[in-house]
Amino acid sequence: MIERLFTRIANWVAHVAGMPPTFAACVLIVVVWALSGPFFGFSDTWQLVINTGTTIVTFLMVFLIQNTQNRDGAAIQAKLDELIRAGKAHNTFIGIEHLTESEVEEIRDKCERAAKRHDRKIAELAAKKAVASKPGPKKQAAASAGRQTSGS
Repeated sequence: MIERLFTRIANWVAHVAGMPPTFAACVLIVVVWALSGPFFGFSDTWQLVINTGTTIVTFLMVFLIQNTQNRDGAAIQAKLDELIRAGKAHNTFIGIEHLTESEVEEIRDKCERAAKRHDRKIAELAAKKAVASKPGPKKQAAASAGRQTSGS
């Protein structure tokens, strides 16, 4: 119950925080605060108001946004794992997000090398296909002889 409520609030706050009107409202608050400086004599209290407000908002937003990103990341990972499991990909990739950064980097390098090998193979096959479909000198002579006899 509390976890579900927190999730709904965190999603809503993260959504609202990323909207242009929210940014505009924050800019407006800072402008009003700055313009009020001469009225308050640029006092320590005047400075403390903005410092305290921004610190509190930043502190709370870090936790809410981190919670939202953690859930989004876990959901994406679960979807990718299901695609890997159901598809023809290697099931050994499921759960690699729990490895160390260097272990993941090693796997990424292997995947990139495999992709480059695959791209080279495809390019070689396409080149062979293009050469095979191109008429050679004997085929060209026979084709032109056929055109001459049929056209005469």
